[in-house]
Amino acid sequence: MAVTMHAKSDSEVTSIDASSPRRPLYYVQSPSQHDVEKMSYGSSPFGSPAHHHYHCSPIHHSRESSTSRFSSSGLKHHPAAWKRLQRRPHDGADDEDEDEDDEGDGVQVMRFYVVCFVLSFVVLFTVFSLILWAASLPYKPKIFVKGMVFHNFNIQAGMDHTGVPTDMLTLNSTVRIFYRNPATFFGVHVTSTPVELHYYQLKVATGYIKKFYQSRKSQRVIVTEVLGNQVPLYGGIPRLSGPKDHLKSVSVPLNLTFLVRSRAYILGRLVKPKFYRNITCEVILEGNRLGKHHNLANSCIYKQHDIPFLIPLM
Repeated sequence: MAVTMHAKSDSEVTSIDASSPRRPLYYVQSPSQHDVEKMSYGSSPFGSPAHHHYHCSPIHHSRESSTSRFSSSGLKHHPAAWKRLQRRPHDGADDEDEDEDDEGDGVQVMRFYVVCFVLSFVVLFTVFSLILWAASLPYKPKIFVKGMVFHNFNIQAGMDHTGVPTDMLTLNSTVRIFYRNPATFFGVHVTSTPVELHYYQLKVATGYIKKFYQSRKSQRVIVTEVLGNQVPLYGGIPRLSGPKDHLKSVSVPLNLTFLVRSRAYILGRLVKPKFYRNITCEVILEGNRLGKHHNLANSCIYKQHDIPFLIPLM
């Protein structure tokens, strides 16, 4: 009777297992060694006490066997379930990594756009400044020395600042300089080095041109005094030595030298073309032409020095 019940129970278990729908299994736990020993003890009528007899029940053993077979076959036929079980705990971390990657990509794209914008601005601004600078080159200031007048000069004995006795020269003259700014879209700021009168290496007179501003398409005539007061000669000009009567017939070659600097400010102070002109004129001091005009239109040498513009970006 007991055997019949067991057989019936096995059939019932088999029918139940067959009729029940297959559910996705996410893990498999194999029996431990302790459970295996219990099952082996329960299968023997002498191996275990009575209260452990349920371990040797054919129904229980059949259920465990069928469950194990079903789990193995289910995992073989449905490997995606096992993969889903392994990947599921890491889904949150993967999402966070993807979000961080997206944020990093966005920052890199933004930086790329900023760099492109800055470089484009610098290139365009430089090109525009170069165009303005090139447009200013044809408008070089026109400078030339019109003439010079020696009003008087005198030689007398004296001593230098160290007490050495020598001849002392006093000279009074004026120089007329023509300046014109032909530019149509900028004015210029004009400065100059001292206007010096030399007998070879000996400086006998000095004059100064005041700083001024010349507006566009305008001109002026600069009159500068070139003076020498008690200049020690140390015998450097032999022609001026001797009695004063011969000074009326004396003739002394002199050189007039100075540098005129013209600077324009275009687009604020970003584009600054500079025009430097070095001027050297030969003039003759004649004792019998005091107070008369000396034409220097064809007696001067002009050297132009153009300085490139500067763009202070930093």
